[in-house]
Amino acid sequence: MTANDRVLIVAAHPDDEVLGCGGTAAWHSDAGDAVHVLIMAEGATARAGESKGDFKHELSALRAAAEQAAGVLGTEAPEFVGFPDNRMDSVSLLEVTKRIEQTITNARPTVVYTHHGGDLNVDHQIVHQAVLIACRPVPGSSVRAIYTFETVSSTEWASPDDDEAFRPTRFVDVSGQMKRKLEALGAYGMEMRPPPHARSLENVSALATHRGASVGLKAAEAFMVVRERVE
Repeated sequence: MTANDRVLIVAAHPDDEVLGCGGTAAWHSDAGDAVHVLIMAEGATARAGESKGDFKHELSALRAAAEQAAGVLGTEAPEFVGFPDNRMDSVSLLEVTKRIEQTITNARPTVVYTHHGGDLNVDHQIVHQAVLIACRPVPGSSVRAIYTFETVSSTEWASPDDDEAFRPTRFVDVSGQMKRKLEALGAYGMEMRPPPHARSLENVSALATHRGASVGLKAAEAFMVVRERVE
């Protein structure tokens, strides 16, 4: 990466952007990079199989939480698409891809972060696939690097028989940003759970400590490298 990168985080649901790479988003922001966040699904209606209208207040609260988290991390205000929660397989892959391509055309990112393709959650899987299609390495593409993140309560819950296990090869030192990551997750209080649930603040902290210790750091976020182009 170079100075003044343009970063795009493509997340399936509100809170995934913070769980997966909130510390790294703040790290980029601290370095002077522009960080754009694209959230693909609305994140609530699958819980009771109800219509969006019945969840109007909850959907509004999720968007407000995402905007508050962005302010804490120093990213641009998030862009919301609103595909159906945990039902993105009901939308054509072409439609999902074209929507991501629209943002890529406008934001011209040099670095893209998105979900690991082997996650248990179907929306994560589809977003991963669509990002890779949208970021095809054609001549003139602005994207130089694609990294995938882990999302607690999805990545580690996938089948152990799957060949697509998360095996990180890139670690970002977020020792100086973890306090802000946890504060940003605090905005998503309705999404977090008490310990020992995987999606608890305690587990998020423990994962960062573990990832950091594995490479000699106090705290880190881990990624798999999909592609890096060195210029």
